[in-house]
Amino acid sequence: MKKLFLFMLCILSLSVISCSKDDDNLDDDNNNNNNNNGGDIDDPFDTNSKDTIFVNAVVIEFSEDIVTVKNPYENQGVEVSVDGGDVVVNSTVTSTEVNYVLSGKHSDAMFKVYSDYKFGIGLNGVSLINSDGPAINIQSGKRASVYLVGETNNRLIDNNIYTSNSEDMKGTFFSEGQLIFKGSGNLILKGYNRHAICSDDYIQIDGGNITIRSAYKDGIHSNEYFEMNGGAVNITATSNGIECEKGYIELNKGNIVIKSDEDAIIASYKGSDSAITPYVKIGNPNINITTTGQKSMGVKSTINSIRITGGVIDITTSGLAAKAFKSGGDMAISNSDITMTILSDAFFDTADGDVSSPAGVKCDGNMTINSGKIVINSSGVAGRGINVDGNLIINNGTIDIKTSGGVFEYNSDNSAAQAIACKGDLVINNGLITIKTSGEEAEGLKCKNAITIKKGILGIETYDNSINASGNLTISGGDIYCNSVVGDGINTKGTFTLTGGTVVSLGGSSSGAGVGCASNTFKITGGTLIGAGTQTSTPSSSSMQYSVIYNTAASAEQVLHIEDNNENSIVIFEIPKDYSSMSLLVTSPKFKANTDHTVYSGGSVSGGSSFYGLYSGAVYTGGENVASFTTTGKVTVIGD
Repeated sequence: MKKLFLFMLCILSLSVISCSKDDDNLDDDNNNNNNNNGGDIDDPFDTNSKDTIFVNAVVIEFSEDIVTVKNPYENQGVEVSVDGGDVVVNSTVTSTEVNYVLSGKHSDAMFKVYSDYKFGIGLNGVSLINSDGPAINIQSGKRASVYLVGETNNRLIDNNIYTSNSEDMKGTFFSEGQLIFKGSGNLILKGYNRHAICSDDYIQIDGGNITIRSAYKDGIHSNEYFEMNGGAVNITATSNGIECEKGYIELNKGNIVIKSDEDAIIASYKGSDSAITPYVKIGNPNINITTTGQKSMGVKSTINSIRITGGVIDITTSGLAAKAFKSGGDMAISNSDITMTILSDAFFDTADGDVSSPAGVKCDGNMTINSGKIVINSSGVAGRGINVDGNLIINNGTIDIKTSGGVFEYNSDNSAAQAIACKGDLVINNGLITIKTSGEEAEGLKCKNAITIKKGILGIETYDNSINASGNLTISGGDIYCNSVVGDGINTKGTFTLTGGTVVSLGGSSSGAGVGCASNTFKITGGTLIGAGTQTSTPSSSSMQYSVIYNTAASAEQVLHIEDNNENSIVIFEIPKDYSSMSLLVTSPKFKANTDHTVYSGGSVSGGSSFYGLYSGAVYTGGENVASFTTTGKVTVIGD
């Protein structure tokens, strides 16, 4: 039974604009072997053409022996010429959107269109392999709607050498005008000369299953913008997967799989035209990316923003200094599920005269994380999880970052791994943040300016400093755990103000402070803090809350209990690791002025809950009375 497919096109006409960096048609010197597609000619291919009706149709059927054309518009301005397997359309029609329906197979064929009006191309099970140019070549600046008929298989293959002429010919499927892909059929392309799909205007994918098995340059290359609203693309490319040269990229829906040697998805404009906004926006697609090249990017906006509002994204990089995301402007993430696997190492880039490090995210502007799930695993030398040049604001979401790479050294330059690095201010309003760094000198939160933590749950385990602020540090809420192997749990070169929250901060067993605040103001007005290390900074006399520093030795799993003279429990803390010499800083709103307190060691704990050894709602029994003190001043020091 015949199926009726209506191919309706909306009225839109844009003028032809040529791609700036692909404006020549000379053969690439590195791509000059003839008959590169020869092995494809004998490859069996089942087109599975359907008995399908298009309105306003010119039907073209290819076979090795003859090309058959049914042209009802022959006397109305549509001329179709055939030379062997080459079919050329010249249309002067300006009132009807003619649909050119292609089917059949030919091993040396081309379909070319010149048209004064927008038109459609129906791919109804067609295989075109061209030996001297694009398989489909649209020399019209008008919009072409490409309909992939359901259940059909379509194949387009060019050759690595194109016959020179004055026309642009930049890919297997090339168009001077706009391209819109629709339908549910299958399209397979191989691009031996340049790109697989290229438009000097925009490309929009609303449907269809498009597989680019190889591309000498980009898989998909557009000039004005690239938009995907449905369907599926699977791209293998030597250069970029999807590139928009002068405009934006919007990935709203659909399934995207890209394997590229260079950038997978890139808005590459570098100019200064204010009319061009080359951003990347990701809505709700499924994206899987693998990049292998040096400094290759999974998703890149060269000079403008990246905005992610949903979707499931999985990116793996392996080239030197590669990054999953690179934003030349601001970046925002909401409601998405993102996994980044960074297998890349740092290297010294002689062109830049600096160490170039791999990263999950590199943002040149400000970055905001509003919600969603972000997982970053970086195993390379000097790898970064999130690296932001401006301010980083985390409003909510789940963030899990692991780095295991060591230090990169080049002459006097040296660079270590960092989970989150920020040159501006870092503000954490909420969220669940888990950080683990294991490589030498690797840090957790490292900020060149101020760090403010208002709420959230943070678990930070690092080799070196867990929290490191060059500016002021303010904690007003949240549950925060820091544990460093050799450095400080908390380190700030500015002031440290604690007004609320619960903090457990552990410095290294042989070196490192629970809290290191240099000689700056360390003011406590609220909250609970346990700081353990070989040393600690002392809270300022301007603090509104009482604290005690207990100097002693301690062993892992040893319990310390502090209670007042009315046997009210102030703190129960199980020490997580050995300290041959420990300075334990304890501050709590439960401390009262001019009150006697007793410190017990050992014993047992039952009930309640534990936040990395700090118990709440628990019962302490037994233990040995090891010290006593009275809160006569804001800070009391006991022990050796």
